[in-house]
Amino acid sequence: MTKAIETLGDLLAVGAADAPALSAPDGVPLSYAALRAQVDATRAALVAHGIERGDRVAIVHENGPEMAALFLGVASAAAAAPLNPAYRADEYEFYLTDLKAKLLLVPRGSTSPSSGVAAKLGVPVAHVVARPERGAGSFDLEFADRRTTHEPRRTDASVSSPDDVALVLHTSGTTSRPKVVPQRQRNLCASAVNVRETLALAPSDRGMCIMPLFHIHGLVAALLAPLSVGGEICCTPGFNALKHFEWLGKVKPTWYTGVPTMHQAILARTGRNAGVVAGHRLRFIRSSSSALPPTVIADLEQVFGVPVVEAYGMTEAAHQMASNPLPPASRKPGTVGRAAGPEIRVVDGKGITTPVGIQGEIVIRGRNVMTAYEADPAINQSAFIDGWFRTGDQGVMDAEGYISITGRLKEIINRGGEKISPREVDEIILQHPAVHQCVTFALPHEMLGEDVAAAIVLREGMACEGAELRKFAAERLADFKVPRKILIVASIPVGPTGKLQRIGLAKALGLG
Repeated sequence: MTKAIETLGDLLAVGAADAPALSAPDGVPLSYAALRAQVDATRAALVAHGIERGDRVAIVHENGPEMAALFLGVASAAAAAPLNPAYRADEYEFYLTDLKAKLLLVPRGSTSPSSGVAAKLGVPVAHVVARPERGAGSFDLEFADRRTTHEPRRTDASVSSPDDVALVLHTSGTTSRPKVVPQRQRNLCASAVNVRETLALAPSDRGMCIMPLFHIHGLVAALLAPLSVGGEICCTPGFNALKHFEWLGKVKPTWYTGVPTMHQAILARTGRNAGVVAGHRLRFIRSSSSALPPTVIADLEQVFGVPVVEAYGMTEAAHQMASNPLPPASRKPGTVGRAAGPEIRVVDGKGITTPVGIQGEIVIRGRNVMTAYEADPAINQSAFIDGWFRTGDQGVMDAEGYISITGRLKEIINRGGEKISPREVDEIILQHPAVHQCVTFALPHEMLGEDVAAAIVLREGMACEGAELRKFAAERLADFKVPRKILIVASIPVGPTGKLQRIGLAKALGLG
C-alpha cells in the first residue's frame, strides 16, 4: 500500500533518488536525493540557530530554484512566510510585525528594504548564498555572528508532523486588516495531491514554474503537486512574456500553470514565435486565480492544440477547490469546473443547499481547507457555517456539478490574480495631509479583470492632484496596489443606511 502523503517529508520522499527534481532554463538539474539533502541541511541550520516548529520564518527572495528549495527547507522545519519582493518598507514592517517573525531570509547582496525593517524590529537576518554549481536550487545559509546558537527546547523539533503549520500567508480583507491564514503540513499535501490527480501528473512530466512562489497558486500547483509524484519543475525567474517562448523551446515542459493575464500576454506573442509553438511538448495548459475568458481558452487551444484546464482556488483552501477535468471528460469554458478535492456546495443564507441552477454562496470542506484564521474568533465564527468554510463567492452549480462564479460577496479587488485589500490602500492614502476621505474600489479592466481605483474627498481648503496622490501611494505600496485611477470628488455616494459602499461604486461614479 502506498504511504499516505501528510507531511512535506512524505511528499519529497516520492521522487527517485537520481531523478531530476528542480531545474532552471540554464544550469545543472538538482536530483531528488540532492534536494532532500538540501532540505535536511536547511532544517538542521535553522534548528541549530534556535528556530523551532511553529516559529515564523519570513522569506524575501526572487523566483527561481533557490526560492523553491528554500521554501521547502523552511516549511519542513518551521512555518514559512514568503513575502512579495516588491513590497515597500511600510508593508514589510506590517507583515514582519503581524507574523511575529523570528528570522528573515534574504539573498546575500539583496537591496530589499526588508533587511532594514528587520533590523529596526530586532528580527535577525540570515543570507541565502546560491550554489548553482551543485545543482539548481542549491544554497548555503549565512547567519550573523551575533546570533546565539542554542539547543532547541524540544528534542523532536526537527521532525514535522501533519498538524504542524508549514506555511503562513495573509489574505486581504475589506473591512478589517489582512487576515493570517496558517496552512498545516496536511493541508498543503492534501491540496498538492488533489492537483496531481486532477492533472494526472506523472514522474515523466516536466512543469515550468512561471508563477510567483510567494503565492499559494505557485507554491501548491506549480511546485508541490509535481514533486508529490516525482516529476520535475523548471523554475524560471518569474513570468516574462519576452522570454516565455525562449524558455518553452529550451525547457520543453509538458505543462505550466498561470493566471489569465499571463495567458493573454503569451497569446499576443504567438505569431512571432511560430517555430517554438510548432515544436512544443505541452500536453495541457492550466489557469487559475481569476476568471479566464472563454475566448482566451478557445484561442489558446487553437494555437497550442492542447486542452486548457481552468481551476478555482483560494489561499484558505491551500489553493485548489474545483477544476475543469482533462479529456476525455468535458471541459466547460465559463465555469471553474467541478469539485476537485474538497466537497463543494452552493447554499442559501441559512446554509441550505440551493437547487441546481439557483445562485447562492459557495462553501467548502476538506483536508486541504484551513482550520481557522489566526487569532480572530469573531471572523472565524462568521467564516464557517455548520463546519463548511464560506468562500465569499456567489455561484451556481449545474446538474453535472460544474460551478459558475457569478460574483463575489467580499469586496477584495482581484487584479489579474493579485488580491488587494481596499482598506489597506485607503489607510495609506489617508495619511496624505490633503485627504479627508478615501474609498478604494474595483474598476473593471479588459485584461486584468479588475484594476484599482480610488475616490478622494479633499480636506476643506486643500488642493491636490490625482498624480500627486498616486506618487504618494507608490512610495508606500507595491506597484500592483497603487490606484491606476484616482477621482477627486466633492462627495462619495453612500448606500441606503449612509454607509460607504465599494461594490457598485465604479458604476455610481460613471466608470462601470
